[in-house]
Amino acid sequence: MQSAISSQFGLNQRIGSFQDSLAGKTLLVVGASAFVAACAHISLPLPFTPVPLILSNFAVLLVGLALGPAAAFSALALYLAEGAIGLPVFAPNSPGGVAHLFGPTGGYLFAYPFAAALAGWLVRRPGPVTTRFRSALVASIAATLPIFLLGAVWLARFSHLSLAATWALAIAPFIPGEILKITAAAGIYSSFQRWRRS
Repeated sequence: MQSAISSQFGLNQRIGSFQDSLAGKTLLVVGASAFVAACAHISLPLPFTPVPLILSNFAVLLVGLALGPAAAFSALALYLAEGAIGLPVFAPNSPGGVAHLFGPTGGYLFAYPFAAALAGWLVRRPGPVTTRFRSALVASIAATLPIFLLGAVWLARFSHLSLAATWALAIAPFIPGEILKITAAAGIYSSFQRWRRS
Protein backbone atom coordinates (compact mmCIF):
# COMPACT_ATOMS: atom_id res chain seq x y z
CA MET A 1 0.00 0.00 0.00
CA GLN A 2 2.81 2.35 0.99
CA SER A 3 4.65 1.68 -2.28
CA ALA A 4 1.47 2.33 -4.31
CA ILE A 5 1.02 5.68 -2.54
CA SER A 6 4.67 6.58 -3.14
CA SER A 7 4.37 5.60 -6.80
CA GLN A 8 1.22 7.74 -7.19
CA PHE A 9 2.93 10.66 -5.44
CA GLY A 10 5.97 10.31 -7.72
CA LEU A 11 3.77 10.22 -10.82
CA ASN A 12 1.93 13.36 -9.70
CA GLN A 13 5.26 15.11 -9.07
CA ARG A 14 6.50 14.18 -12.56
CA ILE A 15 3.24 15.40 -14.14
CA GLY A 16 3.50 18.68 -12.22
CA SER A 17 7.16 19.18 -13.23
CA PHE A 18 6.35 18.50 -16.88
CA GLN A 19 3.45 20.98 -16.85
CA ASP A 20 5.68 23.68 -15.36
CA SER A 21 8.43 23.35 -17.99
CA LEU A 22 8.37 25.42 -21.20
CA ALA A 23 8.32 22.27 -23.34
CA GLY A 24 5.48 20.86 -21.24
CA LYS A 25 3.42 24.04 -21.50
CA THR A 26 3.98 24.19 -25.25
CA LEU A 27 2.95 20.56 -25.74
CA LEU A 28 -0.14 21.05 -23.57
CA VAL A 29 -1.21 24.12 -25.57
CA VAL A 30 -0.67 22.37 -28.92
CA GLY A 31 -2.36 19.19 -27.68
CA ALA A 32 -5.32 21.17 -26.32
CA SER A 33 -5.81 22.93 -29.67
CA ALA A 34 -5.75 19.52 -31.39
CA PHE A 35 -8.33 18.22 -28.89
CA VAL A 36 -10.66 21.14 -29.68
CA ALA A 37 -10.18 20.50 -33.41
CA ALA A 38 -11.04 16.81 -32.98
CA CYS A 39 -14.19 17.70 -31.05
CA ALA A 40 -15.15 20.29 -33.70
CA HIS A 41 -15.36 17.45 -36.22
CA ILE A 42 -18.12 15.86 -34.18
CA SER A 43 -20.76 18.09 -35.66
CA LEU A 44 -24.39 17.75 -36.69
CA PRO A 45 -25.77 20.41 -39.08
CA LEU A 46 -29.32 21.58 -38.36
CA PRO A 47 -31.58 22.42 -41.31
CA PHE A 48 -33.16 25.51 -39.73
CA THR A 49 -30.02 27.35 -38.55
CA PRO A 50 -26.45 27.92 -39.80
CA VAL A 51 -25.18 26.94 -36.32
CA PRO A 52 -24.50 23.19 -36.02
CA LEU A 53 -24.68 21.01 -32.94
CA ILE A 54 -21.01 20.63 -32.16
CA LEU A 55 -18.79 19.15 -29.46
CA SER A 56 -16.14 21.89 -29.51
CA ASN A 57 -17.85 23.88 -26.73
CA PHE A 58 -17.30 20.91 -24.42
CA ALA A 59 -13.62 20.87 -25.40
CA VAL A 60 -13.28 24.61 -24.76
CA LEU A 61 -14.69 24.22 -21.25
CA LEU A 62 -12.55 21.19 -20.41
CA VAL A 63 -9.38 22.85 -21.74
CA GLY A 64 -10.12 25.95 -19.69
CA LEU A 65 -10.74 23.97 -16.50
CA ALA A 66 -7.69 21.75 -16.98
CA LEU A 67 -5.06 24.23 -18.17
CA GLY A 68 -5.91 27.45 -16.35
CA PRO A 69 -6.54 30.88 -17.85
CA ALA A 70 -3.24 31.69 -19.60
CA ALA A 71 -2.57 28.30 -21.20
CA ALA A 72 -6.23 27.82 -22.12
CA PHE A 73 -6.41 31.24 -23.80
CA SER A 74 -3.20 30.41 -25.71
CA ALA A 75 -4.55 27.02 -26.82
CA LEU A 76 -7.77 28.49 -28.16
CA ALA A 77 -6.00 31.42 -29.81
CA LEU A 78 -3.73 28.85 -31.50
CA TYR A 79 -6.82 26.90 -32.57
CA LEU A 80 -8.28 30.00 -34.27
CA ALA A 81 -4.94 30.78 -35.91
CA GLU A 82 -4.73 27.21 -37.23
CA GLY A 83 -8.19 27.58 -38.70
CA ALA A 84 -7.43 30.99 -40.18
CA ILE A 85 -4.46 29.65 -42.17
CA GLY A 86 -6.61 26.88 -43.59
CA LEU A 87 -5.86 23.86 -41.41
CA PRO A 88 -8.91 21.55 -41.15
CA VAL A 89 -9.70 22.32 -37.51
CA PHE A 90 -13.22 23.70 -37.87
CA ALA A 91 -16.45 21.73 -38.37
CA PRO A 92 -16.24 19.52 -41.49
CA ASN A 93 -19.26 21.16 -43.15
CA SER A 94 -17.70 24.65 -42.87
CA PRO A 95 -15.92 26.61 -45.62
CA GLY A 96 -12.78 26.73 -43.45
CA GLY A 97 -10.13 29.40 -43.25
CA VAL A 98 -10.79 33.08 -42.66
CA ALA A 99 -14.16 32.77 -44.44
CA HIS A 100 -15.38 30.51 -41.64
CA LEU A 101 -14.07 32.82 -38.92
CA PHE A 102 -16.05 35.71 -40.37
CA GLY A 103 -19.09 33.65 -41.32
CA PRO A 104 -22.35 33.25 -39.35
CA THR A 105 -20.73 31.24 -36.54
CA GLY A 106 -17.71 33.52 -36.13
CA GLY A 107 -18.97 34.98 -32.87
CA TYR A 108 -18.94 31.60 -31.16
CA LEU A 109 -15.39 30.96 -32.35
CA PHE A 110 -14.00 34.35 -31.30
CA ALA A 111 -15.50 33.82 -27.84
CA TYR A 112 -13.60 30.55 -27.33
CA PRO A 113 -10.29 31.93 -25.97
CA PHE A 114 -12.10 34.21 -23.50
CA ALA A 115 -14.51 31.48 -22.41
CA ALA A 116 -11.67 29.01 -21.81
CA ALA A 117 -9.69 31.61 -19.84
CA LEU A 118 -12.77 32.48 -17.78
CA ALA A 119 -13.42 28.82 -16.92
CA GLY A 120 -9.79 28.34 -15.92
CA TRP A 121 -9.74 31.47 -13.78
CA LEU A 122 -13.04 30.83 -12.02
CA VAL A 123 -12.33 27.21 -11.10
CA ARG A 124 -9.06 28.27 -9.44
CA ARG A 125 -10.50 31.27 -7.63
CA PRO A 126 -11.11 30.74 -3.91
CA GLY A 127 -14.79 30.99 -3.03
CA PRO A 128 -17.66 29.57 -1.04
CA VAL A 129 -18.21 26.57 -3.35
CA THR A 130 -17.06 23.52 -1.41
CA THR A 131 -16.63 20.67 -3.92
CA ARG A 132 -14.46 20.44 -7.02
CA PHE A 133 -17.45 19.37 -9.11
CA ARG A 134 -19.59 22.33 -8.03
CA SER A 135 -16.73 24.74 -8.57
CA ALA A 136 -16.14 23.34 -12.07
CA LEU A 137 -19.88 23.41 -12.78
CA VAL A 138 -20.18 27.09 -11.82
CA ALA A 139 -17.07 27.95 -13.85
CA SER A 140 -18.38 26.06 -16.90
CA ILE A 141 -21.80 27.72 -16.74
CA ALA A 142 -20.22 31.16 -16.48
CA ALA A 143 -17.82 30.40 -19.36
CA THR A 144 -20.66 29.24 -21.61
CA LEU A 145 -22.44 32.60 -21.33
CA PRO A 146 -19.93 34.62 -23.43
CA ILE A 147 -19.97 31.90 -26.11
CA PHE A 148 -23.74 32.18 -26.41
CA LEU A 149 -23.77 35.97 -26.07
CA LEU A 150 -21.11 36.75 -28.67
CA GLY A 151 -22.33 33.97 -30.95
CA ALA A 152 -25.94 35.21 -30.85
CA VAL A 153 -25.05 38.89 -31.30
CA TRP A 154 -22.72 38.07 -34.20
CA LEU A 155 -25.32 35.87 -35.93
CA ALA A 156 -28.03 38.50 -35.42
CA ARG A 157 -25.90 41.18 -37.07
CA PHE A 158 -24.62 38.85 -39.80
CA SER A 159 -28.10 37.63 -40.79
CA HIS A 160 -30.14 40.73 -39.73
CA LEU A 161 -32.25 38.72 -37.29
CA SER A 162 -34.87 39.94 -34.86
CA LEU A 163 -34.51 39.21 -31.16
CA ALA A 164 -37.02 36.34 -31.38
CA ALA A 165 -35.31 34.84 -34.42
CA THR A 166 -31.90 35.13 -32.74
CA TRP A 167 -33.20 33.24 -29.71
CA ALA A 168 -34.75 30.55 -31.93
CA LEU A 169 -31.70 30.08 -34.19
CA ALA A 170 -28.69 30.82 -32.00
CA ILE A 171 -29.58 29.86 -28.43
CA ALA A 172 -32.73 27.85 -27.70
CA PRO A 173 -31.95 24.70 -29.76
CA PHE A 174 -28.56 24.32 -28.07
CA ILE A 175 -29.46 24.69 -24.38
CA PRO A 176 -30.12 20.96 -23.69
CA GLY A 177 -26.85 19.97 -25.35
CA GLU A 178 -24.91 22.65 -23.48
CA ILE A 179 -26.26 21.38 -20.17
CA LEU A 180 -24.84 17.93 -21.00
CA LYS A 181 -21.49 19.39 -22.13
CA ILE A 182 -21.17 21.57 -19.02
CA THR A 183 -21.94 18.63 -16.74
CA ALA A 184 -19.54 16.33 -18.60
CA ALA A 185 -16.68 18.86 -18.54
CA ALA A 186 -17.16 19.52 -14.82
CA GLY A 187 -17.40 15.80 -14.04
CA ILE A 188 -14.27 14.87 -15.99
CA TYR A 189 -12.26 17.74 -14.50
CA SER A 190 -13.31 17.02 -10.92
CA SER A 191 -12.64 13.28 -11.35
CA PHE A 192 -9.16 14.00 -12.71
CA GLN A 193 -8.42 16.37 -9.84
CA ARG A 194 -9.56 13.73 -7.35
CA TRP A 195 -7.28 11.16 -8.99
CA ARG A 196 -4.30 13.54 -8.90
CA ARG A 197 -4.77 14.33 -5.23
CA SER A 198 -5.46 10.76 -4.08
